[in-house]
Amino acid sequence: MTTPLWQPSPRRRQATRLARLMNEVAQESGIAMDEYADLHAWSLVNPEAFWRRVWALGVIGEPGERVLERPEAMPGARWFPEARLNMAANLLRRQDDTIALVACDERGRREPLSHAELYRRVARLTRTLGELGVTAGDRVAGLVPNSEHALIAMLASASLGAIWSSCSPDFGVQGVLDRFGQIAPRVLIAADGYYWNGKAIPLHDKLTELAGQLPGLERLIVFPFLDPQAAPELGAIPGAMAWSKALDNQASDPPFTLLPFDHPLYVLYSSGTTGQPKCILHGAGGTLLQHLKEHRLHCDLGEEDVLFYYTTCGWMMWNWLVSGLATGARLVLYDGSPFAPDRSSLWRLAEREGVTCFGTSARYLTACDKAGLRPGRDHDLSTLKSLLSTGSALPHEAFDYVYREIKTDLLLASISGGTDIVSCFALGCPIRPVYRGQLQCRGLGMAVAVYDDAGQPVSGEKGELVCTRPFPAMPLGFWNDPDGRRYRAAYFERFPGVWAHGDYAELTAEDGVIIHGRADTVLNPGGVRIGTAEIYRQVEKVEEVLESLCIGQQWQDDVRVVLFVRLRDGLVLDEALCRRIRETIRTHATPRHVPAKILQVTDLPRTRSGKLVELAVRDVIEGREVTNREALANPEALALFEDLPELRQP
Repeated sequence: MTTPLWQPSPRRRQATRLARLMNEVAQESGIAMDEYADLHAWSLVNPEAFWRRVWALGVIGEPGERVLERPEAMPGARWFPEARLNMAANLLRRQDDTIALVACDERGRREPLSHAELYRRVARLTRTLGELGVTAGDRVAGLVPNSEHALIAMLASASLGAIWSSCSPDFGVQGVLDRFGQIAPRVLIAADGYYWNGKAIPLHDKLTELAGQLPGLERLIVFPFLDPQAAPELGAIPGAMAWSKALDNQASDPPFTLLPFDHPLYVLYSSGTTGQPKCILHGAGGTLLQHLKEHRLHCDLGEEDVLFYYTTCGWMMWNWLVSGLATGARLVLYDGSPFAPDRSSLWRLAEREGVTCFGTSARYLTACDKAGLRPGRDHDLSTLKSLLSTGSALPHEAFDYVYREIKTDLLLASISGGTDIVSCFALGCPIRPVYRGQLQCRGLGMAVAVYDDAGQPVSGEKGELVCTRPFPAMPLGFWNDPDGRRYRAAYFERFPGVWAHGDYAELTAEDGVIIHGRADTVLNPGGVRIGTAEIYRQVEKVEEVLESLCIGQQWQDDVRVVLFVRLRDGLVLDEALCRRIRETIRTHATPRHVPAKILQVTDLPRTRSGKLVELAVRDVIEGREVTNREALANPEALALFEDLPELRQP
């Protein structure tokens, strides 16, 4: 029997919102609700009753009589067809003088904003957007750091029923055009610059180019971020307006236009590393309902909590984070490098702000481990109740690190979903134990399974992560895909009538989930399927290795495993270290996992949300063009993989 790393005390378990819901359902239905699995099964058998209960967790709006039309259609089901709501009204439900958010950055900036002040600023920007002609269905885009300005702009857009889309200001001009150029925003809201790793990076020239090239753009609103006390330098930027002018009115209330449940709210983008990014359209009702479920039930968030997630505005975790306002939780926003001015910055932030739910990436936690950080010893983390990790599979050893060096009494939730659903398929559960290497549970209302190649459900075996029934946060579709052909091809061609997510996964004996990597990067040497996360987990154990990237190279009518490693400063990969890496993999995985080639590189290419781009590296090695380098945070790293003589040899 697997031993849990942590489990909630009976008192903590019973105090959760999830336990209270289980008790209510048990009393009303007469069905025993002893374990999480009982509630999960009930939520799938009774989707209408379950999602109406989620609405009752606090949605402001008119639900209507019907919950679900065409429940057999996948895709094609329609949720709450008579409902009317407004996302901004749900996030701006409070207007008191308590703190709604604290905006921080790597410079030490700390800007608290009350619920009342946030409400006022949204009202004023909403009036200006309305005067500029923005109406429901128009697009408002943001080239924005993770600051209060980004949140105010999104809420003002949503108040009018406009569609919000944002990306991080470190994108190049072409990267922005690849995204916003497809949706033709009427208004662009941008910072005058941003900071990264101690360096100020102005955006004036980039904004000038974008103002002249973005189709349909009428106005550009610029806020001061480099120096909040100074007016932004607008120069000759066509159609530019200062943020201060956009908020220079006496509006007191946003209009909060009531809209259908499936009215579009967000356009999010696929990574775009293998072509032009897909524009994924998400509805307001499905996004709100799914986030409310995940925040209140899976994260147990309420008005007493302080929620932080390290993210940029170009990653769906930002959209997930700001929905925390619907629970009444205080948000902590942070912009800049997580390691500036030093590696302990985010832990000091958590201590100072009294963070109760701390979100980050698996890469950040492994980097803290490699750096020898001991946050639990060096910082007061007494308020911290939950730690969330996503972006890639959290290695088993990172679980050990969290409980050894951060906190022993802590819910560690590795979560997995993505931009495609702006939420999670598998995530945390406050009433269940935490097992090493496992995501605790499949989400309530989510019919998640693992299929083998024949499309049959399996447990205890690796296969494709799927969802077999509709759920409210399914995308409305892709932008500029009127017949839905590209949307269906992306998710429903692999197994007709079933959402295939593209993750290589496994259901465990504890009813948890293990993510073994992306299905399209699964290695297949000698016909044996291997998830890249399985190899990364073993390589992480080698002290000299900071991080690694693994691909399958076509070689002599088969596939051979090639491993690239980035070592600690000053170290050189030699035969002895290669042997130790191979032996570690052989001992703790299988001989099939052992790489045929191990090569040292000084950098590994990744997306702007920090994910390794294995497919792009494979394309470079196989001599194929990487068509969208703008999607990468460090596209120059791809040059390290070109024409490697070692890969032309046995």
